[in-house]
Amino acid sequence: MKLILLSGGSGKRLWPLSNDARSKQFIKILEDENKNKVSMVQRVWSQLKSCGLDSQSIIATSASQKDMIYSQIGSVPLVIEPERRDTFAAIALATTYLKSELECDYNEPVIVLPVDPYVESSFFEKVKELEQVISLPNVDISLLGVKPTIPSEKYGYIQPKITSTKDRNYLAVNSFHEKPNKETAEELIKKNALWNCGVFGFKLGYLMNLLENRGLPTNYLDLLSQYDSIPKNSFDYEIVENASNVTVTPYKGYWKDLGTWNTLTDEMTDNLVGKGVIDPTVTNSHIINELDIPVTLIGSSNIVVAASADGILVSDKDSSPKVKDYVSKFNGRPMYEERRWGWYKVLDYKKYNEGNEVLTKRIGIIKGKNLSYQIHFKRSETWTIVKGEGIMLLDGEFKHIRSGDTIHIPLATKHAIKAITDIEIIEVQMGDELVEEDIHRISLEWDSIINESLLSKS
Repeated sequence: MKLILLSGGSGKRLWPLSNDARSKQFIKILEDENKNKVSMVQRVWSQLKSCGLDSQSIIATSASQKDMIYSQIGSVPLVIEPERRDTFAAIALATTYLKSELECDYNEPVIVLPVDPYVESSFFEKVKELEQVISLPNVDISLLGVKPTIPSEKYGYIQPKITSTKDRNYLAVNSFHEKPNKETAEELIKKNALWNCGVFGFKLGYLMNLLENRGLPTNYLDLLSQYDSIPKNSFDYEIVENASNVTVTPYKGYWKDLGTWNTLTDEMTDNLVGKGVIDPTVTNSHIINELDIPVTLIGSSNIVVAASADGILVSDKDSSPKVKDYVSKFNGRPMYEERRWGWYKVLDYKKYNEGNEVLTKRIGIIKGKNLSYQIHFKRSETWTIVKGEGIMLLDGEFKHIRSGDTIHIPLATKHAIKAITDIEIIEVQMGDELVEEDIHRISLEWDSIINESLLSKS
């Protein structure tokens, strides 16, 4: 059995802590058993490990999330989408990766699930049961359905053909209902309908045959090169709702989608994260503050206040899901990102009338990690080391740097740095166009950087 975890999202529903680079699954706001702050993806990956499923898993994601995944859960197999085309395209690409790169058999059961469900570990034991159902000869697709606790309008519903069975753990599916109103949801629940939690499986060969019938490649590299020709639809709409033999396995344990501030704060152990004060008379309110300035909440209950370098949200909890509608037009650069080597935070940005731009960042590099060997053609940089020590390669020369040093990196100068200890840098960029596309990477790994430097001198 192979698992495909879908890690997508545009980062709007949990704005301002989430953005295009740090979607909701990467926000470290939950707690593990040791009281450490963890993200949704870290929590799920830990559960997969405890169930022995991590070694069978790959993650389908976008290039903007690659470093964040590596930073939070380490080196895992990734399938990188060249562009966002919804879940059908992502799953098709990941499945061809299993066939072409991992050489999986056509009878291999493949299970797809979101990377961020908030569930008990028993959920993943139930996921294992899908493998047996998928392996049956008369099953095309098998889903996992959650027993509803309320007539929610936020989820899709799966209507089984029969309500009970004594000799098997799955039911045939009669129909699907996408986010019904409350009255319809109540009627569906009376008929033993289940929430669609986005978990389903199929034999690898089933999807390969579907791709062939649609004239799409089943080879990973070929499909990757034709990615923009794949229909931009959800897998549910494109495949599941048109399949002939679909089953559902009921799950009666705890499951929740922490996709909005009101649902996420329900699972937080602390009402205050970061600097701030909540008046004792305030009830059912949360402050999540990533800024270095305090936030004070007085006289307003049922409120969520979220503050980051990207912006500040103040909302009644029941209204907080609307934030996506209001911030969809915010298309500025992410002000905070985690990378494979550490993190950075944008402190200030200014574009002057004359056309030149100035961007100030605080950069943290983890001990033993390094920035890539790179060069810029549209900007110069000045680094001030404010913490730690490291080794810097600048214009072909290695030098030891430490707290208090200032280094100027002229335009079109090759440079890299490795942290001997945890290191922090204040970086000031100056140029005509300060964009990520002006980072031209020569080498990523430090050993390769050393070899590159030696070759350039020979």
